[in-house]
Amino acid sequence: MRFGIIGAGNIGSTISKKLVKNGHDVKIADARGIERLEGKELTGTPVSVEDVITNIDVLIISIPFYALSSIRHVVDKVGEEVVVVDTSNDAPILRDDKIEEIENGMVESVWVSNQLGRLIIKAFNNLLTDTLDNKGAPEGSQGRIAMAISGDDLSQKQIIMDVVNELGFDTVDGGSLSDSWRHQPGTPAYCTELTEEELTKALKKANKEKAPFLRNKVIEKLSALAPAGYSDKDVVNIGREIYNS
Repeated sequence: MRFGIIGAGNIGSTISKKLVKNGHDVKIADARGIERLEGKELTGTPVSVEDVITNIDVLIISIPFYALSSIRHVVDKVGEEVVVVDTSNDAPILRDDKIEEIENGMVESVWVSNQLGRLIIKAFNNLLTDTLDNKGAPEGSQGRIAMAISGDDLSQKQIIMDVVNELGFDTVDGGSLSDSWRHQPGTPAYCTELTEEELTKALKKANKEKAPFLRNKVIEKLSALAPAGYSDKDVVNIGREIYNS
């Protein structure tokens, strides 16, 4: 398949590497300009953001949440047949302004879809970079980690599920885009390295009202560890502890 990726940070570059390893054609761009890719060790073909959307089957957008609206003019030119995937998680601590719709309860990925002006599939947001990069396993492996995927177009969602399975992870249908809050920060499904069965239960257990409080509680605990440093294992264990308390 032919993939375009906007965003060469940890998640975007890791997805690119795994896709190329599996024989896919991948172009990768930085929304701020191709010069931002100079000196980076990337797998995939570095291109401009204008070129990344041409002749592709899937567009993966992996840029900070607060910057998503800035690429609307690019996404407007993407063919209707292209599957658009959003990997973002909102991090209020990193943005200066409140987003009124989200403050009033709009699901983050619904807001993203509105900003981009088209249907999207939500994926690659509930696994840590190290998990995605190093903990994939062959289909059928015991304890295989699962990824949640949400969206309103069932055929597009199935395409991404097949890709994720190929990259080494089981998948769980997270429901419609309006249900995607169930695998956002603050929920038991977020960065807790669960199996398909465990993730299915975690999605059902999610509590939308409690999610912001639990998210902040995790951040506070990790911040307390920051001076001495913490590992990805710490992130997983603290998430499991707090989300299931």
